[in-house]
Amino acid sequence: MTYFYRYTTSSTSDQNKPSEKDRKLWEHIATKSNWRIVQLPNGYFQAEYKEYGCEDEDCEWIDSTRRETMESAESSINTSIDHYKKRLAFFDGPKVVKTFK
Repeated sequence: MTYFYRYTTSSTSDQNKPSEKDRKLWEHIATKSNWRIVQLPNGYFQAEYKEYGCEDEDCEWIDSTRRETMESAESSINTSIDHYKKRLAFFDGPKVVKTFK
């Protein structure tokens, strides 16, 4: 006896699509003015981003990474920003890069 099993996925289905809440968070994280670098007591530098939705001066800061130098901490922020900008670019679905005839 032979069984046929088929499983498909689609990157355009609503199930795989990020929520609007995710999109707003990614837009927030992709803005460099929402980031800061602090020096920790052990000498390391920590990259942090401001809590989403907080506009006050005393917002909570969410730690992201720890690095040995301030330059590498800033580099990690720039890399994070680039990552979230790429995610936002694909929010509306996949992009056609080549079509065959």
